[in-house]
Amino acid sequence: MKRLLLLLLAALALPVFGRTNFVVILADDMGWSDAGCYGGEIATPNLDALGRDGLRFTQFYNTARCWPTRSALLTGYYAQQIHRDELPGIGGGGRGTRQPWARLLPDYLRPAGYRCYHSGKWHIDGPVLEGGFHRSLDIRNQGDFFSTAGNFLDDKPMTPVRTGPEAYSTLINADHAIECLKDHAASHAGSPFFHYIAFIAPHFPLHALPGDIARYRDTYLQGWEKMRAARHARQIETGLHNTPLSALEPEVGPPYHFPDALEKLGPGEVNRPLPWDSLTGEQRRFQAAKMAIHAAMVDRMDREIGRILEQIKAMGAWDDTLILFASDNGASAEIMVRHGGHDPRADPGSSATYLCLGPGFSSACNTPFRRHKTWVHEGGISTPLIAHWPRGIRDKGALRSTPGHVIDIVPTLLEIAGVQKPAQWQGQPIPPAPGRSLLPVFAKDTPLQRDSLWWLHEGNRALRAGDWKLVAAKDQPWELYDLAADRAEQHDLAARMPEKVRELEAAWQARTDEFTTLAQKTLHLQPPPGAGKKKKAR
Repeated sequence: MKRLLLLLLAALALPVFGRTNFVVILADDMGWSDAGCYGGEIATPNLDALGRDGLRFTQFYNTARCWPTRSALLTGYYAQQIHRDELPGIGGGGRGTRQPWARLLPDYLRPAGYRCYHSGKWHIDGPVLEGGFHRSLDIRNQGDFFSTAGNFLDDKPMTPVRTGPEAYSTLINADHAIECLKDHAASHAGSPFFHYIAFIAPHFPLHALPGDIARYRDTYLQGWEKMRAARHARQIETGLHNTPLSALEPEVGPPYHFPDALEKLGPGEVNRPLPWDSLTGEQRRFQAAKMAIHAAMVDRMDREIGRILEQIKAMGAWDDTLILFASDNGASAEIMVRHGGHDPRADPGSSATYLCLGPGFSSACNTPFRRHKTWVHEGGISTPLIAHWPRGIRDKGALRSTPGHVIDIVPTLLEIAGVQKPAQWQGQPIPPAPGRSLLPVFAKDTPLQRDSLWWLHEGNRALRAGDWKLVAAKDQPWELYDLAADRAEQHDLAARMPEKVRELEAAWQARTDEFTTLAQKTLHLQPPPGAGKKKKAR
Protein backbone atom coordinates (compact mmCIF):
# COMPACT_ATOMS: atom_id res chain seq x y z
CA MET A 1 0.00 0.00 0.00
CA LYS A 2 2.84 2.37 0.84
CA ARG A 3 4.53 1.61 -2.51
CA LEU A 4 1.24 2.22 -4.33
CA LEU A 5 0.83 5.56 -2.56
CA LEU A 6 4.36 6.62 -3.52
CA LEU A 7 3.72 5.71 -7.16
CA LEU A 8 0.48 7.70 -7.12
CA LEU A 9 2.21 10.76 -5.65
CA ALA A 10 4.99 10.48 -8.25
CA ALA A 11 2.42 10.32 -11.03
CA LEU A 12 0.64 13.39 -9.70
CA ALA A 13 3.94 15.31 -9.72
CA LEU A 14 4.42 14.70 -13.45
CA PRO A 15 2.91 17.10 -15.99
CA VAL A 16 -0.24 15.78 -17.63
CA PHE A 17 -0.13 16.79 -21.28
CA GLY A 18 -3.30 15.25 -22.66
CA ARG A 19 -5.44 18.40 -22.43
CA THR A 20 -2.90 20.85 -23.75
CA ASN A 21 -4.13 23.28 -26.41
CA PHE A 22 -1.85 24.27 -29.29
CA VAL A 23 -1.56 27.60 -31.10
CA VAL A 24 0.99 27.76 -33.94
CA ILE A 25 1.50 31.28 -35.32
CA LEU A 26 3.44 31.69 -38.55
CA ALA A 27 4.63 34.98 -40.04
CA ASP A 28 5.41 35.34 -43.74
CA ASP A 29 8.80 36.73 -44.90
CA MET A 30 9.67 38.01 -41.43
CA GLY A 31 13.39 38.36 -40.79
CA TRP A 32 15.21 36.63 -37.94
CA SER A 33 15.88 39.90 -36.13
CA ASP A 34 12.57 41.73 -36.72
CA ALA A 35 11.00 41.02 -33.33
CA GLY A 36 12.23 43.07 -30.39
CA CYS A 37 13.22 39.95 -28.45
CA TYR A 38 15.53 38.98 -31.35
CA GLY A 39 17.24 42.37 -31.50
CA GLY A 40 14.81 44.43 -33.56
CA GLU A 41 13.69 48.01 -33.01
CA ILE A 42 10.12 47.27 -34.20
CA ALA A 43 7.58 47.39 -31.38
CA THR A 44 6.57 43.77 -30.70
CA PRO A 45 5.58 43.80 -27.01
CA ASN A 46 3.35 40.73 -27.27
CA LEU A 47 5.99 38.54 -28.90
CA ASP A 48 8.56 39.92 -26.47
CA ALA A 49 6.33 38.95 -23.53
CA LEU A 50 5.94 35.42 -24.89
CA GLY A 51 9.72 35.18 -25.13
CA ARG A 52 10.23 36.69 -21.68
CA ASP A 53 7.89 34.14 -20.05
CA GLY A 54 8.77 31.24 -22.36
CA LEU A 55 11.72 30.14 -24.46
CA ARG A 56 13.53 31.64 -27.44
CA PHE A 57 15.31 29.26 -29.81
CA THR A 58 18.44 30.71 -31.40
CA GLN A 59 19.17 28.00 -34.01
CA PHE A 60 15.80 27.03 -35.41
CA TYR A 61 15.24 26.54 -39.13
CA ASN A 62 12.63 26.63 -41.88
CA THR A 63 12.95 25.56 -45.55
CA ALA A 64 13.76 29.00 -47.08
CA ARG A 65 10.37 29.30 -48.79
CA CYS A 66 6.66 29.65 -48.11
CA TRP A 67 4.98 26.48 -49.36
CA PRO A 68 7.66 23.90 -48.41
CA THR A 69 7.83 25.30 -44.89
CA ARG A 70 4.06 25.07 -44.43
CA SER A 71 3.96 21.47 -45.65
CA ALA A 72 6.92 20.50 -43.48
CA LEU A 73 5.42 22.22 -40.46
CA LEU A 74 2.06 20.42 -40.72
CA THR A 75 3.33 16.98 -41.78
CA GLY A 76 6.70 16.55 -40.04
CA TYR A 77 8.38 15.60 -43.34
CA TYR A 78 10.82 17.46 -45.53
CA ALA A 79 8.77 18.93 -48.35
CA GLN A 80 10.72 16.96 -50.96
CA GLN A 81 9.64 13.68 -49.37
CA ILE A 82 5.99 14.53 -49.99
CA HIS A 83 6.17 16.20 -53.43
CA ARG A 84 5.90 19.71 -52.00
CA ASP A 85 9.30 20.87 -53.23
CA GLU A 86 11.27 19.74 -56.23
CA LEU A 87 13.91 17.06 -56.46
CA PRO A 88 16.16 16.76 -59.54
CA GLY A 89 14.17 15.14 -62.34
CA ILE A 90 11.00 14.92 -60.28
CA GLY A 91 8.02 17.27 -60.16
CA GLY A 92 6.76 18.83 -57.01
CA GLY A 93 6.95 22.33 -55.64
CA GLY A 94 4.09 24.76 -55.19
CA ARG A 95 1.75 22.62 -57.29
CA GLY A 96 2.86 19.22 -55.98
CA THR A 97 0.37 16.75 -54.49
CA ARG A 98 1.12 14.93 -51.25
CA GLN A 99 0.92 11.17 -51.05
CA PRO A 100 -2.19 9.79 -49.27
CA TRP A 101 -0.09 8.82 -46.25
CA ALA A 102 1.35 12.35 -45.88
CA ARG A 103 -1.41 13.53 -43.57
CA LEU A 104 -1.59 16.92 -41.89
CA LEU A 105 -1.41 17.29 -38.13
CA PRO A 106 -5.19 17.70 -37.58
CA ASP A 107 -5.78 14.21 -39.02
CA TYR A 108 -3.94 12.84 -35.99
CA LEU A 109 -5.27 15.29 -33.40
CA ARG A 110 -8.98 15.02 -34.28
CA PRO A 111 -9.35 11.37 -33.25
CA ALA A 112 -7.86 12.39 -29.89
CA GLY A 113 -10.72 14.85 -29.39
CA TYR A 114 -9.07 18.05 -30.66
CA ARG A 115 -10.99 20.78 -32.44
CA CYS A 116 -8.80 22.17 -35.22
CA TYR A 117 -8.92 25.68 -36.69
CA HIS A 118 -7.06 27.50 -39.45
CA SER A 119 -6.88 31.28 -39.91
CA GLY A 120 -4.84 32.90 -42.70
CA LYS A 121 -2.57 31.74 -45.49
CA TRP A 122 -2.83 28.12 -46.63
CA HIS A 123 -0.46 27.40 -49.57
CA ILE A 124 -0.73 23.64 -49.05
CA ASP A 125 -2.22 21.27 -51.60
CA GLY A 126 -5.87 20.35 -51.21
CA PRO A 127 -8.83 22.08 -49.53
CA VAL A 128 -8.31 23.09 -45.91
CA LEU A 129 -11.18 21.15 -44.36
CA GLU A 130 -10.06 17.99 -46.14
CA GLY A 131 -6.81 18.44 -44.24
CA GLY A 132 -8.63 17.81 -40.99
CA PHE A 133 -9.59 21.32 -39.89
CA HIS A 134 -13.08 22.06 -38.54
CA ARG A 135 -13.06 25.73 -39.57
CA SER A 136 -10.93 27.83 -41.90
CA LEU A 137 -10.35 31.32 -43.23
CA ASP A 138 -8.17 30.84 -46.32
CA ILE A 139 -6.70 34.23 -47.24
CA ARG A 140 -5.95 33.68 -50.92
CA ASN A 141 -5.83 37.36 -51.86
CA GLN A 142 -2.13 37.99 -51.36
CA GLY A 143 -1.93 40.92 -53.76
CA ASP A 144 -4.06 43.43 -51.84
CA PHE A 145 -4.08 43.56 -48.06
CA PHE A 146 -7.11 45.87 -48.22
CA SER A 147 -9.54 43.52 -49.96
CA THR A 148 -11.13 40.16 -49.12
CA ALA A 149 -11.76 39.36 -52.81
CA GLY A 150 -10.81 35.77 -53.56
CA ASN A 151 -10.65 34.63 -49.94
CA PHE A 152 -12.39 31.43 -48.85
CA LEU A 153 -14.33 30.71 -45.67
CA ASP A 154 -14.60 27.00 -44.86
CA ASP A 155 -13.48 26.25 -48.42
CA LYS A 156 -16.20 28.39 -50.02
CA PRO A 157 -15.84 31.87 -51.56
CA MET A 158 -16.08 34.56 -48.90
CA THR A 159 -18.95 36.98 -49.57
CA PRO A 160 -19.68 39.81 -49.64
CA VAL A 161 -16.32 41.25 -50.68
CA ARG A 162 -15.03 43.87 -48.27
CA THR A 163 -12.49 46.56 -49.04
CA GLY A 164 -10.73 49.35 -47.20
CA PRO A 165 -8.96 49.64 -43.83
CA GLU A 166 -11.52 47.46 -42.01
CA ALA A 167 -10.77 44.62 -44.46
CA TYR A 168 -7.00 44.77 -43.86
CA SER A 169 -5.93 41.12 -43.96
CA THR A 170 -4.01 41.11 -40.67
CA LEU A 171 -7.15 42.39 -38.92
CA ILE A 172 -9.53 39.90 -40.49
CA ASN A 173 -7.03 37.13 -39.84
CA ALA A 174 -7.10 37.89 -36.12
CA ASP A 175 -10.87 38.47 -36.14
CA HIS A 176 -11.46 34.99 -37.52
CA ALA A 177 -9.06 33.42 -35.03
CA ILE A 178 -10.80 35.15 -32.14
CA GLU A 179 -14.23 34.17 -33.47
CA CYS A 180 -13.15 30.51 -33.61
CA LEU A 181 -11.78 30.68 -30.08
CA LYS A 182 -14.94 32.31 -28.74
CA ASP A 183 -17.09 29.67 -30.39
CA HIS A 184 -14.83 26.98 -29.00
CA ALA A 185 -15.26 28.33 -25.47
CA ALA A 186 -19.04 28.51 -25.90
CA SER A 187 -19.67 25.23 -27.70
CA HIS A 188 -16.66 22.95 -27.23
CA ALA A 189 -15.16 23.90 -23.87
CA GLY A 190 -14.65 20.25 -22.98
CA SER A 191 -12.32 19.67 -25.95
CA PRO A 192 -8.73 20.81 -26.46
CA PHE A 193 -7.97 22.86 -29.59
CA PHE A 194 -5.26 23.23 -32.20
CA HIS A 195 -5.23 26.60 -33.96
CA TYR A 196 -2.94 27.28 -36.90
CA ILE A 197 -2.73 31.05 -37.45
CA ALA A 198 -0.79 31.98 -40.58
CA PHE A 199 -0.46 35.71 -41.13
CA ILE A 200 0.35 37.07 -44.59
CA ALA A 201 2.41 39.88 -43.04
CA PRO A 202 4.99 41.12 -43.73
CA HIS A 203 5.05 39.48 -47.21
CA PHE A 204 4.98 41.82 -50.21
CA PRO A 205 3.21 43.87 -51.45
CA LEU A 206 4.13 46.15 -48.58
CA HIS A 207 0.68 47.34 -47.48
CA ALA A 208 -0.02 48.81 -44.07
CA LEU A 209 -2.51 51.02 -42.25
CA PRO A 210 -1.54 54.72 -42.47
CA GLY A 211 -1.39 55.16 -38.70
CA ASP A 212 0.94 52.19 -38.36
CA ILE A 213 3.26 53.53 -41.07
CA ALA A 214 3.36 56.92 -39.36
CA ARG A 215 4.96 55.39 -36.27
CA TYR A 216 8.04 54.45 -38.34
CA ARG A 217 8.06 57.16 -40.98
CA ASP A 218 11.55 58.56 -40.24
CA THR A 219 13.00 55.60 -38.34
CA TYR A 220 15.08 54.19 -41.18
CA LEU A 221 16.51 57.27 -42.86
CA GLN A 222 19.94 56.43 -41.41
CA GLY A 223 20.10 53.36 -43.62
CA TRP A 224 20.59 49.63 -43.49
CA GLU A 225 24.18 49.60 -42.24
CA LYS A 226 23.30 51.45 -39.04
CA MET A 227 20.16 49.39 -38.59
CA ARG A 228 22.19 46.16 -38.89
CA ALA A 229 24.83 47.40 -36.47
CA ALA A 230 22.24 48.40 -33.86
CA ARG A 231 20.40 45.09 -34.09
CA HIS A 232 23.65 43.15 -33.91
CA ALA A 233 24.73 45.04 -30.80
CA ARG A 234 21.43 44.25 -29.06
CA GLN A 235 21.73 40.58 -30.01
CA ILE A 236 25.22 40.34 -28.56
CA GLU A 237 24.17 42.20 -25.41
CA THR A 238 21.24 39.84 -24.77
CA GLY A 239 23.24 36.68 -25.52
CA LEU A 240 21.36 35.56 -28.64
CA HIS A 241 24.66 34.63 -30.32
CA ASN A 242 28.36 35.49 -30.35
CA THR A 243 28.98 35.69 -34.10
CA PRO A 244 30.41 38.78 -35.79
CA LEU A 245 28.09 40.59 -38.18
CA SER A 246 28.16 39.32 -41.75
CA ALA A 247 29.41 41.63 -44.48
CA LEU A 248 26.91 43.11 -46.91
CA GLU A 249 27.03 41.53 -50.36
CA PRO A 250 26.56 44.32 -52.95
CA GLU A 251 26.84 41.79 -55.78
CA VAL A 252 23.79 39.81 -54.55
CA GLY A 253 20.45 41.17 -55.66
CA PRO A 254 16.95 39.69 -55.86
CA PRO A 255 16.73 35.95 -56.64
CA TYR A 256 14.63 36.72 -59.74
CA HIS A 257 15.34 39.59 -62.10
CA PHE A 258 12.38 41.63 -63.34
CA PRO A 259 13.80 44.65 -65.18
CA ASP A 260 10.30 45.85 -66.08
CA ALA A 261 9.49 46.09 -62.37
CA LEU A 262 12.48 48.36 -61.75
CA GLU A 263 11.25 50.64 -64.51
CA LYS A 264 7.72 50.78 -63.04
CA LEU A 265 9.02 51.47 -59.53
CA GLY A 266 11.10 54.43 -60.66
CA PRO A 267 14.49 55.93 -59.80
CA GLY A 268 14.07 55.41 -56.05
CA GLU A 269 14.35 51.65 -56.34
CA VAL A 270 17.69 49.90 -55.72
CA ASN A 271 18.19 46.21 -56.38
CA ARG A 272 21.50 45.80 -54.54
CA PRO A 273 22.57 46.44 -50.92
CA LEU A 274 24.91 49.25 -51.92
CA PRO A 275 26.54 51.52 -49.32
CA TRP A 276 23.82 53.83 -47.98
CA ASP A 277 25.96 56.93 -48.48
CA SER A 278 26.30 56.07 -52.18
CA LEU A 279 22.55 56.36 -52.77
CA THR A 280 20.80 59.48 -53.97
CA GLY A 281 18.48 61.34 -51.63
CA GLU A 282 15.48 60.03 -53.56
CA GLN A 283 16.71 56.47 -53.22
CA ARG A 284 17.28 56.82 -49.49
CA ARG A 285 13.79 58.18 -48.91
CA PHE A 286 12.22 55.47 -51.08
CA GLN A 287 14.10 52.65 -49.35
CA ALA A 288 13.44 54.03 -45.86
CA ALA A 289 9.73 54.33 -46.68
CA LYS A 290 9.62 50.67 -47.70
CA MET A 291 11.28 49.58 -44.47
CA ALA A 292 8.83 51.73 -42.50
CA ILE A 293 5.93 49.87 -44.11
CA HIS A 294 7.56 46.50 -43.38
CA ALA A 295 7.96 47.55 -39.74
CA ALA A 296 4.34 48.73 -39.63
CA MET A 297 3.21 45.33 -40.89
CA VAL A 298 5.18 43.50 -38.20
CA ASP A 299 3.96 45.96 -35.55
CA ARG A 300 0.32 45.43 -36.57
CA MET A 301 0.74 41.67 -36.61
CA ASP A 302 2.05 41.82 -33.06
CA ARG A 303 -0.91 43.95 -31.98
CA GLU A 304 -3.33 41.44 -33.49
CA ILE A 305 -1.47 38.58 -31.84
CA GLY A 306 -2.03 40.47 -28.61
CA ARG A 307 -5.80 40.42 -29.19
CA ILE A 308 -5.68 36.67 -29.79
CA LEU A 309 -3.66 36.13 -26.61
CA GLU A 310 -6.21 38.13 -24.61
CA GLN A 311 -8.97 35.85 -25.91
CA ILE A 312 -7.02 32.76 -24.82
CA LYS A 313 -6.68 34.28 -21.36
CA ALA A 314 -10.36 35.27 -21.26
CA MET A 315 -11.48 31.70 -21.94
CA GLY A 316 -9.32 30.35 -19.11
CA ALA A 317 -7.00 28.43 -21.42
CA TRP A 318 -3.77 30.38 -20.93
CA ASP A 319 -1.90 28.01 -18.63
CA ASP A 320 -2.82 24.96 -20.69
CA THR A 321 -1.93 26.37 -24.13
CA LEU A 322 1.39 25.88 -25.89
CA ILE A 323 1.99 28.84 -28.23
CA LEU A 324 4.66 28.61 -30.91
CA PHE A 325 5.69 31.53 -33.12
CA ALA A 326 7.94 31.28 -36.20
CA SER A 327 8.48 32.62 -39.73
CA ASP A 328 8.25 30.61 -42.95
CA ASN A 329 11.56 31.91 -44.36
CA GLY A 330 13.97 34.78 -43.98
CA ALA A 331 13.21 38.31 -45.10
CA SER A 332 12.86 38.68 -48.86
CA ALA A 333 15.19 40.37 -51.34
CA GLU A 334 12.61 40.01 -54.12
CA ILE A 335 11.57 43.01 -56.21
CA MET A 336 8.60 42.63 -58.54
CA VAL A 337 5.30 44.22 -59.52
CA ARG A 338 2.23 41.99 -59.81
CA HIS A 339 -1.49 41.89 -59.01
CA GLY A 340 -2.62 44.98 -60.86
CA GLY A 341 0.59 46.97 -60.88
CA HIS A 342 2.02 49.91 -58.98
CA ASP A 343 0.81 53.51 -58.97
CA PRO A 344 3.81 55.73 -58.12
CA ARG A 345 1.45 58.64 -57.37
CA ALA A 346 -0.33 56.76 -54.57
CA ASP A 347 0.77 56.86 -50.94
CA PRO A 348 3.42 54.18 -50.29
CA GLY A 349 1.82 51.26 -48.51
CA SER A 350 -1.66 51.89 -49.90
CA SER A 351 -3.71 49.43 -51.95
CA ALA A 352 -2.67 50.98 -55.28
CA THR A 353 1.05 50.46 -54.64
CA TYR A 354 3.16 47.33 -55.07
CA LEU A 355 6.41 47.56 -53.16
CA CYS A 356 8.86 44.87 -52.01
CA LEU A 357 11.49 45.18 -49.29
CA GLY A 358 14.50 44.40 -51.50
CA PRO A 359 18.01 43.20 -50.61
CA GLY A 360 19.25 46.20 -48.64
CA PHE A 361 16.80 46.19 -45.76
CA SER A 362 16.23 42.45 -46.17
CA SER A 363 19.88 42.04 -45.16
CA ALA A 364 19.17 44.19 -42.11
CA CYS A 365 16.07 42.20 -41.18
CA ASN A 366 18.12 38.99 -41.35
CA THR A 367 20.87 40.37 -39.07
CA PRO A 368 23.46 38.96 -38.47
CA PHE A 369 23.17 36.41 -41.28
CA ARG A 370 23.90 36.22 -45.02
CA ARG A 371 21.43 36.05 -47.87
CA HIS A 372 17.67 35.98 -47.96
CA LYS A 373 14.52 33.99 -48.65
CA THR A 374 15.08 31.21 -51.27
CA TRP A 375 18.79 30.84 -50.37
CA VAL A 376 19.76 28.19 -47.81
CA HIS A 377 22.48 30.26 -46.23
CA GLU A 378 21.55 31.22 -42.67
CA GLY A 379 19.67 34.37 -43.69
CA GLY A 380 17.23 32.36 -45.78
CA ILE A 381 16.53 29.48 -43.39
CA SER A 382 16.86 30.91 -39.88
CA THR A 383 13.63 31.64 -38.05
CA PRO A 384 12.86 32.88 -34.59
CA LEU A 385 11.02 30.28 -32.57
CA ILE A 386 9.24 31.40 -29.44
CA ALA A 387 7.65 28.74 -27.23
CA HIS A 388 5.29 29.79 -24.44
CA TRP A 389 3.52 27.27 -22.20
CA PRO A 390 2.96 28.24 -18.54
CA ARG A 391 2.16 24.72 -17.39
CA GLY A 392 4.83 22.94 -19.39
CA ILE A 393 7.83 25.31 -19.51
CA ARG A 394 9.53 26.01 -16.21
CA ASP A 395 12.73 27.65 -17.49
CA LYS A 396 11.06 30.96 -18.27
CA GLY A 397 12.95 33.52 -20.30
CA ALA A 398 15.71 31.09 -21.24
CA LEU A 399 17.44 30.67 -24.59
CA ARG A 400 17.71 27.36 -26.40
CA SER A 401 20.64 26.87 -28.77
CA THR A 402 19.64 23.32 -29.76
CA PRO A 403 19.31 23.22 -33.57
CA GLY A 404 15.74 22.48 -34.61
CA HIS A 405 13.57 22.57 -37.72
CA VAL A 406 9.91 23.01 -38.57
CA ILE A 407 9.76 19.23 -39.17
CA ASP A 408 10.00 18.97 -35.37
CA ILE A 409 6.67 20.68 -34.69
CA VAL A 410 4.43 17.68 -35.50
CA PRO A 411 6.27 15.15 -33.29
CA THR A 412 6.41 17.71 -30.48
CA LEU A 413 2.67 18.34 -30.46
CA LEU A 414 1.79 14.68 -30.89
CA GLU A 415 3.96 13.69 -27.93
CA ILE A 416 2.42 16.36 -25.73
CA ALA A 417 -1.07 15.30 -26.81
CA GLY A 418 -0.26 11.66 -26.13
CA VAL A 419 -1.01 10.71 -29.74
CA GLN A 420 0.96 8.04 -31.56
CA LYS A 421 0.88 8.01 -35.34
CA PRO A 422 -0.43 4.78 -36.82
CA ALA A 423 1.89 2.55 -38.84
CA GLN A 424 -0.48 2.69 -41.80
CA TRP A 425 -2.95 5.11 -43.34
CA GLN A 426 -5.82 3.57 -45.30
CA GLY A 427 -3.78 0.45 -45.97
CA GLN A 428 -0.60 2.26 -46.97
CA PRO A 429 2.52 2.16 -44.80
CA ILE A 430 3.58 5.52 -43.41
CA PRO A 431 7.32 6.13 -43.94
CA PRO A 432 9.33 7.21 -40.89
CA ALA A 433 9.28 10.98 -40.41
CA PRO A 434 12.56 12.84 -39.85
CA GLY A 435 11.31 15.26 -37.19
CA ARG A 436 12.19 15.00 -33.49
CA SER A 437 10.13 16.07 -30.50
CA LEU A 438 11.29 19.30 -28.86
CA LEU A 439 9.76 18.34 -25.54
CA PRO A 440 13.14 17.41 -23.96
CA VAL A 441 14.51 20.78 -25.12
CA PHE A 442 11.65 22.57 -23.36
CA ALA A 443 13.08 21.19 -20.12
CA LYS A 444 16.79 21.51 -20.91
CA ASP A 445 19.03 22.82 -23.69
CA THR A 446 19.98 19.34 -24.84
CA PRO A 447 20.93 18.04 -28.31
CA LEU A 448 18.35 16.15 -30.32
CA GLN A 449 19.37 12.72 -31.56
CA ARG A 450 19.77 12.99 -35.33
CA ASP A 451 22.55 12.87 -37.87
CA SER A 452 21.86 16.04 -39.81
CA LEU A 453 19.46 18.66 -41.14
CA TRP A 454 19.09 18.90 -44.91
CA TRP A 455 18.03 21.57 -47.44
CA LEU A 456 17.38 21.85 -51.16
CA HIS A 457 15.46 24.63 -52.86
CA GLU A 458 15.77 25.72 -56.49
CA GLY A 459 19.32 24.39 -56.68
CA ASN A 460 20.40 25.97 -53.39
CA ARG A 461 21.52 23.17 -51.09
CA ALA A 462 22.88 22.62 -47.59
CA LEU A 463 23.50 20.10 -44.84
CA ARG A 464 24.10 20.78 -41.16
CA ALA A 465 25.74 18.01 -39.10
CA GLY A 466 26.51 19.10 -35.57
CA ASP A 467 28.09 22.53 -35.92
CA TRP A 468 29.37 21.87 -39.44
CA LYS A 469 27.43 23.31 -42.34
CA LEU A 470 27.96 22.59 -46.00
CA VAL A 471 26.13 25.07 -48.23
CA ALA A 472 26.08 26.18 -51.85
CA ALA A 473 24.04 28.56 -53.95
CA LYS A 474 22.69 27.22 -57.24
CA ASP A 475 25.46 26.22 -59.68
CA GLN A 476 28.11 27.35 -57.18
CA PRO A 477 30.75 25.26 -55.37
CA TRP A 478 30.28 24.03 -51.83
CA GLU A 479 31.18 26.28 -48.92
CA LEU A 480 32.02 24.92 -45.47
CA TYR A 481 31.43 26.69 -42.16
CA ASP A 482 31.92 25.95 -38.48
CA LEU A 483 28.71 27.46 -37.11
CA ALA A 484 29.92 27.26 -33.51
CA ALA A 485 32.40 30.04 -34.30
CA ASP A 486 31.00 31.48 -37.52
CA ARG A 487 27.21 31.40 -37.63
CA ALA A 488 27.24 34.34 -40.07
CA GLU A 489 29.14 32.22 -42.63
CA GLN A 490 32.07 34.56 -43.18
CA HIS A 491 35.02 32.15 -43.19
CA ASP A 492 34.74 29.44 -45.83
CA LEU A 493 36.83 26.43 -44.77
CA ALA A 494 36.16 24.30 -47.88
CA ALA A 495 39.63 24.76 -49.41
CA ARG A 496 41.36 23.97 -46.10
CA MET A 497 39.21 20.94 -45.23
CA PRO A 498 38.41 19.06 -48.46
CA GLU A 499 37.89 15.75 -46.62
CA LYS A 500 35.16 17.29 -44.46
CA VAL A 501 33.53 18.69 -47.61
CA ARG A 502 33.55 15.24 -49.22
CA GLU A 503 32.13 13.65 -46.07
CA LEU A 504 29.26 16.10 -45.78
CA GLU A 505 28.62 16.11 -49.52
CA ALA A 506 28.25 12.33 -49.41
CA ALA A 507 25.79 12.68 -46.53
CA TRP A 508 23.80 15.33 -48.42
CA GLN A 509 23.69 13.15 -51.54
CA ALA A 510 22.65 10.07 -49.57
CA ARG A 511 19.72 11.96 -48.07
CA THR A 512 18.81 13.35 -51.50
CA ASP A 513 18.88 9.86 -53.00
CA GLU A 514 16.74 8.54 -50.15
CA PHE A 515 14.11 11.22 -50.72
CA THR A 516 14.21 10.67 -54.48
CA THR A 517 13.60 6.94 -54.07
CA LEU A 518 10.61 7.64 -51.83
CA ALA A 519 9.17 10.33 -54.11
CA GLN A 520 9.59 8.21 -57.28
CA LYS A 521 7.17 5.62 -55.91
CA THR A 522 4.33 8.10 -56.34
CA LEU A 523 5.61 10.11 -59.28
CA HIS A 524 2.21 9.74 -60.99
CA LEU A 525 0.74 12.17 -58.45
CA GLN A 526 2.83 15.03 -59.81
CA PRO A 527 2.36 17.51 -62.66
CA PRO A 528 5.02 17.35 -65.42
CA PRO A 529 8.40 18.87 -64.45
CA GLY A 530 8.33 22.60 -65.16
CA ALA A 531 4.57 22.96 -64.76
CA GLY A 532 3.62 26.13 -62.92
CA LYS A 533 7.05 27.73 -63.23
CA LYS A 534 5.55 31.17 -63.68
CA LYS A 535 4.15 30.99 -60.16
CA LYS A 536 7.40 30.21 -58.39
CA ALA A 537 8.28 33.74 -57.22
CA ARG A 538 6.09 33.88 -54.14
